[in-house]
Amino acid sequence: MDLLKDPYFQDLLMNFSQQADPAERKKIEDAIWNQYGTENTILVLDMFGFSLLTRKYGIIHYLSMIRRMQLTVEPIITGHGGWVVKFEADNCFALLPDPLSAARAAISIQHALNAANLLTDEELDIHVAIGIDYGKILIINNEDIFGDAVNRACKLGEDVGHADEILITKQAMERISREAEIEGNAVEISISGMSIPAYSIQYKPRADEELD
Repeated sequence: MDLLKDPYFQDLLMNFSQQADPAERKKIEDAIWNQYGTENTILVLDMFGFSLLTRKYGIIHYLSMIRRMQLTVEPIITGHGGWVVKFEADNCFALLPDPLSAARAAISIQHALNAANLLTDEELDIHVAIGIDYGKILIINNEDIFGDAVNRACKLGEDVGHADEILITKQAMERISREAEIEGNAVEISISGMSIPAYSIQYKPRADEELD
């Protein structure tokens, strides 16, 4: 997090922290949201197996996997109308136009990685967890993002989700039309002591469908 890249944002934060008058602090807060705020859909992706694979095969091995992940993920995000805010280590932070676009992008990513894994040895297979949320966020210089929705998506993708899983908050899921046929199993997730209703999106064919 490098707020120094935006001196105006940095100044606003300092003015806010040094302002004793609640009314003036509210004005500064409003100015920050007016300048940098938006309501948007955030997708956070996290790769699995960093510690194990790095210990077993070395950092170059894992870095090569990260690069393959990036080359797979970015065109899918842009193809669904979104953009990658940043790749950070083995994570991807992206914004998409709406929760449906994010869900479809996430499903496409999982399918693309699963298909690519058929062509690689097991130690080179890429598995990711993806978290999706919708809400008010701050976008700084198109290089960083902050907000409750970002925090929740991070928790879902980085801390809660399992390999090959897509988790989406109930708030975001409710913005997806039933006609879109995005199905999910309801799950209850605890984040920092708070219960967050969410769904695990089902994108893999059922066993009976695979036999057809």
